[in-house]
Amino acid sequence: MWLGAYSPDIGNLTIFTWCLRDREMFIDLMQELGGSRLHYNFPRVGGVKRDLPVGFAQRCRAKIALFLERLKEYEMLLDESTVFLVRTQGVGLASAEAMVNAGVTGPNLRAAGVNYDVRWAHPYSVYDELDWMPSVEKPSSVKGADCYDRYRVRMEEMVVACEMVLEALEKIPGGADSHYSPGDAMIQSKAPLRAPAGSSGFHHYEDCRGESMFYLQGGGEGRGKHPYRVSIRSPMFITIPFVAKTMIGYKIADIPAIMGSFDPCIGETDR
Repeated sequence: MWLGAYSPDIGNLTIFTWCLRDREMFIDLMQELGGSRLHYNFPRVGGVKRDLPVGFAQRCRAKIALFLERLKEYEMLLDESTVFLVRTQGVGLASAEAMVNAGVTGPNLRAAGVNYDVRWAHPYSVYDELDWMPSVEKPSSVKGADCYDRYRVRMEEMVVACEMVLEALEKIPGGADSHYSPGDAMIQSKAPLRAPAGSSGFHHYEDCRGESMFYLQGGGEGRGKHPYRVSIRSPMFITIPFVAKTMIGYKIADIPAIMGSFDPCIGETDR
C-alpha cells in the first residue's frame, strides 16, 4: 500500500494501479481468515480467531510466488526511471544520528544504516524461530538516508516478509494443512476478558512504520470489558514532526516526495 500511495506523489500512476491489483490478492487471503477486507479481526488475546481455512496454505504460497515476480517489475519500472531517480536521490536527507536522537524507528531508521528492529532486538511471537534478517540499507550519502534509500529498504522488506510467511507456513506445528477437529479443547479455550483493577501491562512491537507501544491498565469487574486506561504510542507520533526538519532547503515540489518516503499516516499520529 505504501508503494502504491507513494508513486503518484512522484508522478507514476501506473505503479498505483498495479499495487492495488496485487493488494487485492492479499486482502482476499485476509478475508478468508477474519471475514473482513480491511479490519481483519483475526488475532485474539492468546491466539487467533479460528483455524486456517482448508487450502489456505496453498493459495497463500501461490500468491506470494506471483507477488515476488511482480516486485521485480516494480523495481524495473522505478529504478530505470530517470524521473523517479531525480525525484528521490539526494532529496530529503536524514542522518542516522538525528533520527536516533528524535526517536524515529522502523524502516526510516534502517534506511540510514541502523540495524534496529524490535522483532530482532526483542523477539516476540515466533520471530526468533524464523531464519531472517532485518532489511538495512547503506545510505547513499554521508549526510544520511534520502528518499531513494527509504524506498529501497521497503522494497527489500516486502521480500523478507514474503519469505517469513512461507517459512512460517512450513513450521506450523502439525503442518499448515492440518486442522483441529470440531470441539477440540485448543479452539474452545478463551483468554480472560477482564484484567484485575490496578494491574497493568506494556508491550512494544514492530509495525510497518516502526516501533509501536501499548499500555493497558485493568479496571476490574466494576468496569466490565472496559479497561481503566489504554494508551497507544504510534511511531508516526515521532516521525511526522521529524519529517518537517528534512524538508528544510528543498523545493516546494520536493515536499510530496519527502513526506511520502516516510510512509506517513496522519490518522494514527496521536491515539
